[in-house]
Amino acid sequence: MRAIVQRVRTASVTVDGEVIGQTGPGLMILLGVRKGDTERDARWLAEKAAGLRIFEDEQGKMNLSAVEIGGSALVVSQFTLYGDCRKGRRPGFDKAAPPDVAESLYGRFVEYLRAAGVPAQTGRFQAKMLVGIQNDGPVTLVLETPEEAASAGE
Repeated sequence: MRAIVQRVRTASVTVDGEVIGQTGPGLMILLGVRKGDTERDARWLAEKAAGLRIFEDEQGKMNLSAVEIGGSALVVSQFTLYGDCRKGRRPGFDKAAPPDVAESLYGRFVEYLRAAGVPAQTGRFQAKMLVGIQNDGPVTLVLETPEEAASAGE
């Protein structure tokens, strides 16, 4: 499982002209699910994202988590995070999980993020979305579950 985590002032997702999710200040999380990912991966990654110390304390140091600042999150599923561009010009998506598996683990990730203390809104799975992001800093990190976690199972 892979996540692009951004510290944002605001973020929103729009489908068919309607804002269906928004957050700020807090986290914008683009989430990709790969073949072999499990609920264990979803839990690990959600807890990691919730605990990331990427918000500034009184001294201006990145020392606080989204939980500690009372931040929220917007989580958008993005299978293209597993696009392989090493050959040719068209990405291959062989490593991305099938939609039914990805949707289930995406939902579990959001549940675990909320359980870790970060209120979260979502995009719409498999919809064409317009995502607005006001990245703060900018701060952008890539998180990925360890390979052995993906293959270990539950």
